[in-house]
Amino acid sequence: MKCSLRHEKALRAAGAEIIAGIDEAGRGPLAGPVVAAAVILPVKFRHRVLTDSKQLSPSVREELYVEITERADVVWSVASADHEEVDRINILRAAHQAMRRAVMALAVMPHHTLIDGLPVRPFPTPSTALVGGDGRSYSIAAASVIAKVTRDRMMCALALHYPEYEFAQHKGYGTALHLDRLQKHGPCPIHRRTFLPVKELLLPL
Repeated sequence: MKCSLRHEKALRAAGAEIIAGIDEAGRGPLAGPVVAAAVILPVKFRHRVLTDSKQLSPSVREELYVEITERADVVWSVASADHEEVDRINILRAAHQAMRRAVMALAVMPHHTLIDGLPVRPFPTPSTALVGGDGRSYSIAAASVIAKVTRDRMMCALALHYPEYEFAQHKGYGTALHLDRLQKHGPCPIHRRTFLPVKELLLPL
């Protein structure tokens, strides 16, 4: 099933005029923040390429990010929860908190929000959760692209501060390269201490 605005159209038909899509990036990595984006698309939005950011190449994601964020008829925002918050309240709660912040940061408050995945409660607006929503809803897909590109750029910037971990290559995910560097150098300040591969290195011998 291709991305479309059918879910947004159904909500508008039910009386919710302004619909936002929301998604996050960065639940799985061992380091860095979790980032969420919220997007309100124009009513007649169409796109031949836009879909779940995980299905797109980095170069296509970058192109779509520029295209979407530079459109005057698109309202969007990003928000994050850093590694310390992830460790303090757990990754699921941190991701949900980033989602709430992203919606609240929109210049226009939506009447309804489409959320990728499972329900987020409480949430600032009425919402509908769509499992696999980033491949079903243009609004969520746009949010997934913005969240992913934003987080990848953040990790590339952090790579300059911690070059020995090569964050620009793996973006903090638990790849063989990252695990090798983690073993050699130990955790750095942006590693998530509650994630097992990192936590194990911090245990006393």
